[in-house]
Amino acid sequence: MPFVNLKITRDGVTREQKTQVIAEFTETLERVLKKPPEWTHIVIEEIDTDDWGFAGLTTTEYRKRLADGAKPAQ
Repeated sequence: MPFVNLKITRDGVTREQKTQVIAEFTETLERVLKKPPEWTHIVIEEIDTDDWGFAGLTTTEYRKRLADGAKPAQ
């Protein structure tokens, strides 16, 4: 039974986009691994950008620095 846990930042992803992602992941697992769609479970977790960090910054701060034209990493 395939289980996919997809984590994304919470920043305007629509219900329609999530539906498309679920459908396409399911189709890929069926095509590549021959797994029946009814066996496939997909969870999309949305993480606040203040709770996701890389390069020593939260995603919120990283994006702010990019938008301001500054270098994101210190």
